[in-house]
Amino acid sequence: MDNSLIIIDDDTPFRERLARSMEKKGFNVEYFGEAKKAIARLKEKNFNYAIVDMRLEDGSGLEIIQSIKVTSPETRSLFLTGYGNIATAVAAIKSGAIDYLPKPAEVDQIYDALISSKQTLPPPPENPMTANRIRWEHIQRVFIQCNRNVSETARRLRMHRRTLQRILNKHAPKE
Repeated sequence: MDNSLIIIDDDTPFRERLARSMEKKGFNVEYFGEAKKAIARLKEKNFNYAIVDMRLEDGSGLEIIQSIKVTSPETRSLFLTGYGNIATAVAAIKSGAIDYLPKPAEVDQIYDALISSKQTLPPPPENPMTANRIRWEHIQRVFIQCNRNVSETARRLRMHRRTLQRILNKHAPKE
């Protein structure tokens, strides 16, 4: 079986560490930090596996996942993101990813998600994000999407503006 894997992530230390770990697990790894170079390589070769980060400096991981699904539908694509929320997870799966993991993800978690059969889900993470952390991440994401406008963010989240200001002034909850 061909264990070809492409890793597309603009976080250089994470990408290189993940590539080394996956090579130790028997994968033939190629990795890229830029969407343009990765897309060019994906046009040349079909990979059995792909690990794609959501945010890239020169593109979107969702677009890459969609491209992989069109050019190589048998590729098992895994979507990673530091901005974990339900909307992103749904978009990733609809785009063609087999699974979605929030960063920081452990190598074993990533490996399990890549090789698990289509019928079974990988085991639950050892240290999942807490509900408070997920809520905080969601609020931060909406705040950024509203160009850091507190009133607009509060309106969209259907919460009082002062409540939102108190939440934004606090640090992120512990994992």
